[in-house]
Amino acid sequence: MPRSSPLPDSLLRLAAEQGGLVSAAQCDVAGVAQARRGRLVRSGRWGRATTGVYVVEPHAPVGAEQRRRRAAWTGVLAYGPGAAAVGASALVLHGVAGLPTTITPEVVLRGLRHTAGRDGIRVRRFSTVVRPHGAAFVAPLPEALVQALPELPRDNAVAVLDDVLHRRLLPDAELARVRAATGGRRGAAGLHACWALADRRAESPLETFARVQCVDAGIPPDELQLVVRAPDGRHVARCDLAWRRTDGTWLLVEVDGREFHDVPAAVLHDRHRQNALAVLGHTVLRVTSTDVSRRAVAPLVLASLLPRP
Repeated sequence: MPRSSPLPDSLLRLAAEQGGLVSAAQCDVAGVAQARRGRLVRSGRWGRATTGVYVVEPHAPVGAEQRRRRAAWTGVLAYGPGAAAVGASALVLHGVAGLPTTITPEVVLRGLRHTAGRDGIRVRRFSTVVRPHGAAFVAPLPEALVQALPELPRDNAVAVLDDVLHRRLLPDAELARVRAATGGRRGAAGLHACWALADRRAESPLETFARVQCVDAGIPPDELQLVVRAPDGRHVARCDLAWRRTDGTWLLVEVDGREFHDVPAAVLHDRHRQNALAVLGHTVLRVTSTDVSRRAVAPLVLASLLPRP
């Protein structure tokens, strides 16, 4: 049996940009015809995300960000060039952090067309101007925020706002217009607390989730991104969340991201820094994504803030 020819590099590059997905139309352009696609699926080398949309490496590990991108692209590719990503799907394609791990693919069909969704894809009736984004069309960031924020869980809505604020993805005046535009939408009442909790100093969604848990427990941090210095003015550390104790020392919480802190050199650096903070009388707590997901951060902070016997 003759061996099949390699897949075109152009198609593989396209898949890498689209969450590991390609459409039937894109395959046709690249010269991968329907018969060959069928063989790839039957052999297990490809998978199907939905009708007319293929997963190029179905057995490859899929992280949270890839899962979100795959969902966003599934909707766009399933409905063809007339589809545009909206809501949370558009936020994914804009690169906004803080969204849930699992999102629902959402699209509008340009020209005010509407049809029923399928395979978990929502076809929305939003009236929105869309912009090209690579091989897709998406709602502009302000409109995507207006569409998505009222439907997000509270903690994710805060994390999204923190990311937009921290990276200055929109001017403050534009954000004010986003806030006003969400006012009449279903779910907007719950957004008042989200806007109040948003803080541009937050540097990651995990940090936001940890902070909000502490706010819910009645122990909001006194400072974010606190710079700690030695008595001689030397920089010792910058810490994510900080609580001032009555004796003048700090309880410091570091929210560790696995990508950085699993590196041996980084671990050694953290150890030296933690020792330097301890010498100054401060307490450092290190929390991970597991602590955040288990909502264990606030109890740990509260226990550490209790007066010592």
